[in-house]
Amino acid sequence: MTAINDAMSQLRAAQKSSRGAPAYSRFVNRPLGRPLAAVAAATGLTPTQVTLLSGASTFAGIASIALLPLEWWSSVVITALLVLGYALDSADGQLARLTRSFSHSGEWLDHMFDAAKAATIHLAVLAAWLRYPELDPRLLVVPAVFAAVASTFFFGVIAVDLLRRIHRLEHPETAAADAPRSTSAAYSILVAPADYGVLCLLFLLLASPALFVPLYTALAVVNALLLVASAVRWHRSLRSLEGGR
Repeated sequence: MTAINDAMSQLRAAQKSSRGAPAYSRFVNRPLGRPLAAVAAATGLTPTQVTLLSGASTFAGIASIALLPLEWWSSVVITALLVLGYALDSADGQLARLTRSFSHSGEWLDHMFDAAKAATIHLAVLAAWLRYPELDPRLLVVPAVFAAVASTFFFGVIAVDLLRRIHRLEHPETAAADAPRSTSAAYSILVAPADYGVLCLLFLLLASPALFVPLYTALAVVNALLLVASAVRWHRSLRSLEGGR
């Protein structure tokens, strides 16, 4: 227990920047991941092992969306698996910072799992909707579009971060001006619909089509709008690094 408490204390001082982090990730998921990272550190787990546990929990939840009967108990099981997987996804990075064991292979594996879940979770919703009685078939396009939006959003986030890193390496004199900055709590709440954690919680309503379908559809629309707004902002920020060329 002492080892876990010591790890918790160190983790509180080793948090990454909250720049751009949506509300669930910032105020719920990172705090949930902290004790998991502390337990992992105390038991000798590596960040890669925690990433694998995250993937196992996440994809068990995604498979459950597609395969389990649409009942309230299964909705709770699905949500619990997805929330745990997401918390472990935060814990692996916190553990890497705590143990100073960052690796490019570990970051690659983490991003691979993130890219896979961004699309497959919506394809699982599509499979679940095929089992909804009396669902308008035209609505099946919603999870298909959401999968495309989520995949594009993930690529945009990763690509712009990579290009900024490359620019800082090529132009170290601009590193201070381009350093990550924290964002306000209001911004975190504004972009909350783009947070994967909000989607995880929505699966509590999966067994009720009258609630899940309109809320999921609304979330898809908001995410599409946020993607467009984010793409414009990312492009402008990269243009500014180029001096407006």
